[in-house]
Amino acid sequence: MPSYAKKPAEIDIMRECGKRLRAVTDQLIPSITSGQTALSIDAHATTLLREAGIEGSFKTVDGYRWNTCIAINEQAVHTIPSSRILKPGDVVTVDIGGLYQGYHTDWATTIIVDHVADPRKEAFLAAGKKALEETIAILRVGAPLSIVGQTMERCIHGAGYQVLRDLTGHGIGKNLHEDPYIPNFVSHKKGKEYLIEPDFVAAIEIIYSESTTDIIQKNPDKWSLDTADGSLAACFEHTVHITPNGVDIFT
Repeated sequence: MPSYAKKPAEIDIMRECGKRLRAVTDQLIPSITSGQTALSIDAHATTLLREAGIEGSFKTVDGYRWNTCIAINEQAVHTIPSSRILKPGDVVTVDIGGLYQGYHTDWATTIIVDHVADPRKEAFLAAGKKALEETIAILRVGAPLSIVGQTMERCIHGAGYQVLRDLTGHGIGKNLHEDPYIPNFVSHKKGKEYLIEPDFVAAIEIIYSESTTDIIQKNPDKWSLDTADGSLAACFEHTVHITPNGVDIFT
């Protein structure tokens, strides 16, 4: 089993990258209101990234030319920003990565546009937030990486929702997406399991829907994804560093 641990100098850069990326998101998310398009949100994110002194990670992915993925309602993460206009009560996922001195961090959240009160949508998003929080809380050196999928699945299924099984968390560092890939469900693939090392850094994310495990590509581009049954989708993500003393959340 290869080592995925990061060196101290790499960790310092990634910590700073995460700090700057979170400063971007702290400004971006409150600015999202009805009447905007996903493209206008991406343009604002581009300005904020530049002001923070970091590049957008997603443009390093071959063939992708936006700094964010913006998914609305039935759309899942990886969806390109479009001219679709946001309406009050829409469920919007913003996924964004930062690149600083050659290293990446990755972050995502899902919100209800204009904070429209909706018990169904609020419960749906609360389940994802809880799944991410509980998963990060149990990460520890020496634990099998499968505890991520076990915890995510328990939280999401327990709340009555479904994990989108084709989308996962991942290692991160010099590349936005690195090994090991981290399923959000209990995987039964055989093989030697990775035990979390000190200084392992990963993008931990829960990607789920109201009622399906499957995604489809309706749009002609190779990126945009929808839930197979048209139900709501959401994502919550942090880049984290696992140490012998606990978890350091970079974003």
